[in-house]
Amino acid sequence: MIRRQLFVNGKVCKDPKLATPNDFFFSGLRLPGNTSNKVGSMVTPANVAQIPGLNTLGVSLARVDYAPYGLNPPHIHPRATEILTVLEGTLYVGFVTSNPENRLISKVLYKGDVYVFPQGLIHFQLNVGTTKAVAIAALSSQNPGVITIAKAVFGSKPAISTEVLTKSFQVDKNMVQYLQSQFWTDNHTY
Repeated sequence: MIRRQLFVNGKVCKDPKLATPNDFFFSGLRLPGNTSNKVGSMVTPANVAQIPGLNTLGVSLARVDYAPYGLNPPHIHPRATEILTVLEGTLYVGFVTSNPENRLISKVLYKGDVYVFPQGLIHFQLNVGTTKAVAIAALSSQNPGVITIAKAVFGSKPAISTEVLTKSFQVDKNMVQYLQSQFWTDNHTY
Protein backbone atom coordinates (compact mmCIF):
# COMPACT_ATOMS: atom_id res chain seq x y z
CA MET A 1 0.00 0.00 0.00
CA ILE A 2 1.37 3.41 -1.02
CA ARG A 3 0.90 6.20 1.52
CA ARG A 4 0.97 9.75 0.26
CA GLN A 5 1.35 12.82 2.36
CA LEU A 6 -1.29 15.49 2.04
CA PHE A 7 0.04 19.04 1.73
CA VAL A 8 -2.16 22.05 2.53
CA ASN A 9 -0.73 25.57 2.27
CA GLY A 10 2.67 24.03 1.54
CA LYS A 11 2.75 22.14 4.84
CA VAL A 12 2.19 18.47 5.57
CA CYS A 13 -1.17 17.68 7.15
CA LYS A 14 -0.49 15.25 9.95
CA ASP A 15 -2.81 12.31 10.51
CA PRO A 16 -5.02 13.53 13.42
CA LYS A 17 -4.47 10.19 15.14
CA LEU A 18 -0.76 10.99 15.33
CA ALA A 19 -1.13 14.55 16.68
CA THR A 20 0.62 15.38 19.94
CA PRO A 21 0.34 18.33 22.34
CA ASN A 22 3.58 19.73 20.91
CA ASP A 23 1.92 20.14 17.49
CA PHE A 24 -0.21 22.86 19.15
CA PHE A 25 2.41 24.45 21.42
CA PHE A 26 5.12 27.11 21.19
CA SER A 27 6.94 28.68 24.12
CA GLY A 28 8.88 31.29 22.14
CA LEU A 29 6.65 34.28 22.86
CA ARG A 30 7.51 34.34 26.54
CA LEU A 31 11.07 35.41 25.73
CA PRO A 32 11.96 39.00 24.73
CA GLY A 33 13.45 39.34 21.26
CA ASN A 34 16.97 40.72 20.80
CA THR A 35 16.52 44.34 19.68
CA SER A 36 20.23 45.15 19.35
CA ASN A 37 20.13 45.50 15.57
CA LYS A 38 20.07 48.49 13.17
CA VAL A 39 16.31 49.01 13.46
CA GLY A 40 15.94 48.28 17.18
CA SER A 41 13.16 45.72 16.98
CA MET A 42 12.65 41.97 16.79
CA VAL A 43 9.62 40.03 15.59
CA THR A 44 9.10 36.52 16.96
CA PRO A 45 6.46 34.73 14.90
CA ALA A 46 4.16 31.99 16.14
CA ASN A 47 2.80 30.69 12.85
CA VAL A 48 2.54 27.32 11.13
CA ALA A 49 6.33 27.08 10.92
CA GLN A 50 6.53 27.05 14.73
CA ILE A 51 3.12 25.47 15.51
CA PRO A 52 2.25 22.75 12.95
CA GLY A 53 -1.26 22.44 14.41
CA LEU A 54 -2.12 25.87 13.00
CA ASN A 55 -2.18 24.51 9.45
CA THR A 56 -5.55 25.35 7.82
CA LEU A 57 -6.78 27.27 10.89
CA GLY A 58 -6.22 30.75 9.43
CA VAL A 59 -4.62 32.39 12.48
CA SER A 60 -1.18 33.17 13.89
CA LEU A 61 0.56 35.48 16.32
CA ALA A 62 3.80 37.41 16.62
CA ARG A 63 5.54 39.11 19.49
CA VAL A 64 7.25 42.38 18.59
CA ASP A 65 9.91 43.81 20.91
CA TYR A 66 11.15 47.38 20.45
CA ALA A 67 14.19 49.09 21.94
CA PRO A 68 13.70 52.74 22.86
CA TYR A 69 13.01 54.48 19.51
CA GLY A 70 13.10 51.08 17.78
CA LEU A 71 11.29 50.63 14.48
CA ASN A 72 9.46 47.73 12.87
CA PRO A 73 10.17 49.07 9.35
CA PRO A 74 7.55 49.53 6.63
CA HIS A 75 6.42 46.08 5.49
CA ILE A 76 3.40 44.17 4.22
CA HIS A 77 1.77 40.83 4.93
CA PRO A 78 0.59 39.51 1.55
CA ARG A 79 -1.74 36.91 3.09
CA ALA A 80 -3.07 38.49 6.29
CA THR A 81 -4.68 41.37 8.11
CA GLU A 82 -2.89 42.21 11.36
CA ILE A 83 -4.35 43.42 14.63
CA LEU A 84 -1.72 44.77 17.03
CA THR A 85 -2.13 45.11 20.81
CA VAL A 86 0.38 47.18 22.80
CA LEU A 87 1.40 45.36 25.99
CA GLU A 88 4.04 47.85 27.12
CA GLY A 89 5.28 51.22 25.90
CA THR A 90 4.13 53.84 23.40
CA LEU A 91 4.08 53.20 19.65
CA TYR A 92 3.51 55.48 16.68
CA VAL A 93 1.87 53.23 14.08
CA GLY A 94 0.42 53.66 10.64
CA PHE A 95 -0.42 52.26 7.26
CA VAL A 96 -0.63 53.72 3.77
CA THR A 97 -3.73 53.25 1.63
CA SER A 98 -3.41 52.05 -1.95
CA ASN A 99 -2.94 54.14 -5.11
CA PRO A 100 -3.94 56.76 -6.09
CA GLU A 101 -4.51 58.29 -2.64
CA ASN A 102 -1.51 56.77 -0.79
CA ARG A 103 -2.93 58.30 2.38
CA LEU A 104 -1.13 57.75 5.69
CA ILE A 105 -3.49 56.63 8.46
CA SER A 106 -1.59 56.77 11.75
CA LYS A 107 -1.98 57.07 15.51
CA VAL A 108 0.02 56.96 18.74
CA LEU A 109 -0.85 53.87 20.79
CA TYR A 110 -0.47 53.27 24.51
CA LYS A 111 -0.57 50.16 26.71
CA GLY A 112 -3.78 48.24 26.00
CA ASP A 113 -4.52 50.01 22.69
CA VAL A 114 -5.31 47.99 19.56
CA TYR A 115 -4.76 48.91 15.89
CA VAL A 116 -5.63 47.11 12.64
CA PHE A 117 -3.42 46.95 9.55
CA PRO A 118 -5.41 45.75 6.49
CA GLN A 119 -4.01 42.88 4.43
CA GLY A 120 -1.39 43.84 1.87
CA LEU A 121 -1.00 47.49 2.92
CA ILE A 122 2.38 48.96 3.87
CA HIS A 123 2.53 49.54 7.62
CA PHE A 124 5.03 50.23 10.40
CA GLN A 125 5.45 50.71 14.15
CA LEU A 126 7.90 53.07 15.88
CA ASN A 127 8.57 53.11 19.62
CA VAL A 128 8.34 56.81 20.50
CA GLY A 129 9.11 56.19 24.17
CA THR A 130 12.37 56.25 26.10
CA THR A 131 11.77 52.71 27.42
CA LYS A 132 11.29 49.38 25.67
CA ALA A 133 7.93 48.49 24.14
CA VAL A 134 6.23 45.14 23.49
CA ALA A 135 3.25 44.28 21.31
CA ILE A 136 1.40 41.16 20.23
CA ALA A 137 0.17 40.91 16.66
CA ALA A 138 -2.64 38.57 15.68
CA LEU A 139 -2.78 37.71 11.98
CA SER A 140 -5.58 36.27 9.86
CA SER A 141 -3.45 33.53 8.30
CA GLN A 142 -1.42 30.61 9.60
CA ASN A 143 1.26 31.74 7.11
CA PRO A 144 0.92 35.54 6.70
CA GLY A 145 4.26 36.16 5.02
CA VAL A 146 6.22 39.39 5.38
CA ILE A 147 7.90 41.64 2.83
CA THR A 148 10.04 44.42 4.31
CA ILE A 149 9.88 47.17 1.71
CA ALA A 150 13.42 48.64 1.86
CA LYS A 151 15.06 45.22 2.08
CA ALA A 152 12.99 43.86 -0.82
CA VAL A 153 13.63 46.85 -3.10
CA PHE A 154 17.28 47.66 -2.29
CA GLY A 155 18.49 44.33 -0.91
CA SER A 156 17.11 41.87 -3.47
CA LYS A 157 19.37 39.10 -4.79
CA PRO A 158 20.16 39.60 -7.58
CA ALA A 159 19.82 43.37 -7.34
CA ILE A 160 17.08 45.22 -9.20
CA SER A 161 18.77 47.20 -11.98
CA THR A 162 19.98 50.69 -11.15
CA GLU A 163 18.06 52.01 -14.17
CA VAL A 164 14.77 50.67 -12.82
CA LEU A 165 15.37 52.10 -9.34
CA THR A 166 16.65 55.54 -10.48
CA LYS A 167 13.54 56.01 -12.63
CA SER A 168 11.19 54.59 -9.98
CA PHE A 169 12.50 56.71 -7.10
CA GLN A 170 13.62 59.67 -9.25
CA VAL A 171 17.06 59.80 -7.66
CA ASP A 172 20.52 59.57 -9.16
CA LYS A 173 22.52 56.40 -9.72
CA ASN A 174 24.88 57.09 -6.78
CA MET A 175 21.98 57.21 -4.32
CA VAL A 176 20.61 53.89 -5.60
CA GLN A 177 24.04 52.27 -5.41
CA TYR A 178 24.49 53.62 -1.86
CA LEU A 179 21.14 52.16 -0.77
CA GLN A 180 21.91 48.84 -2.45
CA SER A 181 25.26 48.66 -0.62
CA GLN A 182 23.64 48.82 2.82
CA PHE A 183 23.24 45.76 5.00
CA TRP A 184 19.45 45.41 5.26
CA THR A 185 18.57 44.11 8.70
CA ASP A 186 16.13 41.25 9.04
CA ASN A 187 14.29 41.84 12.30
CA HIS A 188 12.42 38.51 12.25
CA THR A 189 13.35 35.30 14.04
CA TYR A 190 12.58 32.10 12.15
